[in-house]
Amino acid sequence: MTLRSASPDFITALRERLPAHSFRDATPAYLEEPRGRWAGQGVVIAPDSTDDVAEVVRACTQARVPVVPYGGGTGLVGGQISPDGPLPVILSLERMRAVRGIWPEENVIVVEAGAILQDVHTAAAEVDRLFPLSIAAKGSARIGGNLATNAGGVNVLRYGNARDLCLGLEAVLPDGQIWHGLKRLRKDNTGYDLRNLLIGSEGTLGVITAAALKLFARPAGEGTALMVVQSPRAALDLLALARAQMGEGVSAFEIMHGQGLEFLAETLPDIRQPFADPPEWFVLIDVGLALGLDPTSALETLFSDALEAGLVSDGMIAQSEAQRHQFWEVREQIPEANRRIGSVSSHDISLPMSEIPEFIIRGQEVVARIGAFRINCFGHLGDGNLHYNVFPIPGRTRADHLAERDDIKRALHDLVHEMGGSVSAEHGIGRLKVGDLERYGDPAKLSAMRAIKEALDPLGVMNPGVVLRDQPQVG
Repeated sequence: MTLRSASPDFITALRERLPAHSFRDATPAYLEEPRGRWAGQGVVIAPDSTDDVAEVVRACTQARVPVVPYGGGTGLVGGQISPDGPLPVILSLERMRAVRGIWPEENVIVVEAGAILQDVHTAAAEVDRLFPLSIAAKGSARIGGNLATNAGGVNVLRYGNARDLCLGLEAVLPDGQIWHGLKRLRKDNTGYDLRNLLIGSEGTLGVITAAALKLFARPAGEGTALMVVQSPRAALDLLALARAQMGEGVSAFEIMHGQGLEFLAETLPDIRQPFADPPEWFVLIDVGLALGLDPTSALETLFSDALEAGLVSDGMIAQSEAQRHQFWEVREQIPEANRRIGSVSSHDISLPMSEIPEFIIRGQEVVARIGAFRINCFGHLGDGNLHYNVFPIPGRTRADHLAERDDIKRALHDLVHEMGGSVSAEHGIGRLKVGDLERYGDPAKLSAMRAIKEALDPLGVMNPGVVLRDQPQVG
């Protein structure tokens, strides 16, 4: 059966069933995505309860109107945008921001899906706990979207992805049923794991409305250092040394290239540069240690041993919380500097960690065969996730290279696949990478995914065209 647009009569009928404040104007904020690849369309509805979310989804399924779940709008692969086809309902969770409960003794917090990530951090801190999921968009990204895309971020090395931080979910399924899976249990072996099915499904199997999330004890002491490394291989050896000395105390281990510092100097000159002369490669190490352990001393020992082993040549250890913030600001502002320069082709990839040094060398060779470009490679070395972005040389713009964009993407993704990696590490598939999933995905997995989609959403109303390509429909 074919999908239909949200007609005026359909919206009028919904207005009779929902509070007036549930309806929003379709402002550009709902119709744009950060990279400007698509312009969206839709009727915006923002319910303030799970029952009302179910009412909307049920009505849309009955009328065969597409539903596009919407969180903070920060996704980078177009999963929150419907650029064409029947006019959808954009189902925003922005009004559902409550903390429903917090149990410090259990290390659990239950929040609604519209809660902003930074607000969850604050709520956890108020009871002397830590919610460790941290991404650059933490001030606007919402928990529902973080879970729907299985967000990663800088602390995956120690705490895992969003999936690893979730105990239970409440969600509205495509037929309008509410799944009451909001349990605070660490063990629950009662059949198929719907929680992990919905996490990472990008709104194609249902709408997450609330989540029970894991909290952690706050480290007694935290420290941050920047260290100049001889190469990506040396960075991997430094990570191994750090974990040998501090174990799970290593919270984050980020690798950055000097190109990122040059972009910061060019586009964000107010950001304080950590080095007088940008090194080719350097790492940011963040540690959180238990009571009685001094993070500064631990980082000093690490640097001394790494210097003796020939892994590092320079470095600095933050001497205050303000300096820790300065170090992290360098890392967190690199994506904004990239945006201002304007990439020709950006890649969120992951590789087996031991393959990363070779990939960086071979990736440069692959790009050079296509043309002259600048490469800014940085990312979460501790979990194998690189952001490998290709930029025009000075004097040229991304518009000069539109013809080469697809060639660069294909060549690099082919290399990633050849080396046993993934072409989507933490941003998801969305609309941008549907073709990549078809090209590189395991056929058995794709077949199972389509069967699950057909079983749960036979009419295809949930975020059509995201993750899986729309199948031909008959009226």
